[in-house]
Amino acid sequence: MNPSDKLNRRDSDPVLITGIGVVSSLGNSFDAITDSLLAGRSGVRSVDLGPLARDRQQFAAPVDDIPSPATARLAADPAAFARMDRLGQIFMSPIASALDDAGMPADLRGLRIGLVMGLGAEQLKAWENDFLVGGRLVYEPHRDASLVHRIAGILGIDGPAVTVAAACASSGFAIAIGRQWLQSGWVDACVVGGCDMLSPSGIAAFYNLRALSRRKDDPAKASRPFDRDRDGFVMGEGGAFLVLENRSHAQQRGARVYGEVAGVGMSSDAFHMVIPSTDPTHAARAISLALADAAVTPDSLDYINAHAAGTPVGDVAEAGAIRLALGNAADHVPVSSTKSISGHLVSGAAAFEAVACLAAICRQAVPPTVNLDNADEKCPLDHVPHTARQRRVDITASNSFGFGGANLCLVIRKAR
Repeated sequence: MNPSDKLNRRDSDPVLITGIGVVSSLGNSFDAITDSLLAGRSGVRSVDLGPLARDRQQFAAPVDDIPSPATARLAADPAAFARMDRLGQIFMSPIASALDDAGMPADLRGLRIGLVMGLGAEQLKAWENDFLVGGRLVYEPHRDASLVHRIAGILGIDGPAVTVAAACASSGFAIAIGRQWLQSGWVDACVVGGCDMLSPSGIAAFYNLRALSRRKDDPAKASRPFDRDRDGFVMGEGGAFLVLENRSHAQQRGARVYGEVAGVGMSSDAFHMVIPSTDPTHAARAISLALADAAVTPDSLDYINAHAAGTPVGDVAEAGAIRLALGNAADHVPVSSTKSISGHLVSGAAAFEAVACLAAICRQAVPPTVNLDNADEKCPLDHVPHTARQRRVDITASNSFGFGGANLCLVIRKAR
């Protein structure tokens, strides 16, 4: 295909978001999550991780309620959801909700629907879940079918289904892959996103890497992206999934539209397994490529949802990348980190923050970075501290930078 033909096809039949499903500490519906984000209402609290945890009491943003999907979605086995472990439920619930929200039929078999899940260390999480309830898989492991294929079978999704692992950018890469499948004509709709869960071993690992905040005073104030006193992130859990369709297919169904996945940019630092590169060039390239893919200029951006998790090195590196990619526009494009409110959903973070961008578009307001009392002078951006900023929001960018140097930027815009 001639490159210009591909661009024309993209412009004439853009990839739209027609369904949203979320399970999070901020709620389990788009409206509830939007309300919490714009109010700066934190989901972080002190949680008991059990006797095997490094520190039994830990600040985190847990999911309190995982809604059971409508029975019609469990065509093969209505009791399957109740038998799933926590990770499976956090995965399946938002997928089913996204399909329902998009108005997809209960029977999906034979339809060209794909499924792309962002999730890292799947087998380790399965073994830990099993061990915590007395099982022995960690000592006698065997390979079950991948979670993505088990859920696809239960829900009757018989199109292509894959899992992608790119650390904290995993679910963003899932969105990018689903968009490409649609642009290539391989599917008519695709469910994309990711999920993650709190676990004693995961929290211990991030603690040992000195990536987690060590504050012990107020849970809601522990996550402090871009603040001079930040000392690491707070773990969150949950899942966020989107239904993507080409505009022609969505119009044919009469589907409601939340927005458009207008651009994707990706790069790799190849610098260090866990430390962000101090050279902003690679991350900036991901942002620039996303803007070019969407055919928008830095000046036309209305909001950037930063990856900014609250680590001393990472936030400075991202601020440098934003300034390098946007140039002078970085002085007036609002930037915030919703991780200060939701915690860091790790594999599910990028998809959840894509939902935050849709919330900004829907309500025409930029969600704040809470706890930003003293902005770090090394992060010179147009911050939105404490309270939401009402303004026009039509074009947004969302950054996701994962361990190992996996850089991704999504441009999400109001549907045209």
